[in-house]
Amino acid sequence: MLLNYNIYNKKLETIDFNNVKVINTINPHSYCVANKDLDFKQALENSDILLPDGIGIVWAEKFLNGNSIKKIAGYDLFIFIMNKLNKENGSVFFLGASKETLKKIESKSFHDYPNITLDSYSPPYKAIFSDKDSKSMCDKVNVFNPDVLFVGMTAPKQEKWVHLYKNKLNANTICSIGAVFDFYAGNIERAPKLMINLGLEWLYRSFKSSRLLKRNFISNPKFISEVLISKFKRKQ
Repeated sequence: MLLNYNIYNKKLETIDFNNVKVINTINPHSYCVANKDLDFKQALENSDILLPDGIGIVWAEKFLNGNSIKKIAGYDLFIFIMNKLNKENGSVFFLGASKETLKKIESKSFHDYPNITLDSYSPPYKAIFSDKDSKSMCDKVNVFNPDVLFVGMTAPKQEKWVHLYKNKLNANTICSIGAVFDFYAGNIERAPKLMINLGLEWLYRSFKSSRLLKRNFISNPKFISEVLISKFKRKQ
């Protein structure tokens, strides 16, 4: 347990998707944001599965609890589920992003995963959705009734929205995967495989985006500091 979060420490193959409703991810930045945003914190705490999407989370689990875990990025989850659904002739719904991005995702999915039935919806671009907005989003999903719902509206908005509406959504499993929509659509390039394997994907993305650079170089020291303080308190 990392600072009161139950971090998933097994392989994706062990997840029972028939009994898992909500899957979220956590990294050092989202951890720091959740410390100031109680609704976001509650959404993460109530995940059925909370994946360690950050080398900092992997380090903290080992340093604090002696647990050797592997980073599982949202993109890893996405590819795993899409391969699984393709074998099972399953269905998936993409909620979030622009219409243009969703068109790219649909086109690529039809080629990569021909056995999957899919649909999508681009919600209004707003910081806060109205009740009417959310009802429309739920209705779009529920009419399609997918095996898996991928939500890509950036954190923490996506996690908080899912937490509020998960019981009104007719989807077996709901995954908040944020930037994965842009990765798969080709809008944003992922880090080279070597950097991913070395745990340096965050650094690559930081230098590709001034916003992420500022975010990570503020959040990462805060996260490390809190982990060290937590370790010190345990020894007292």
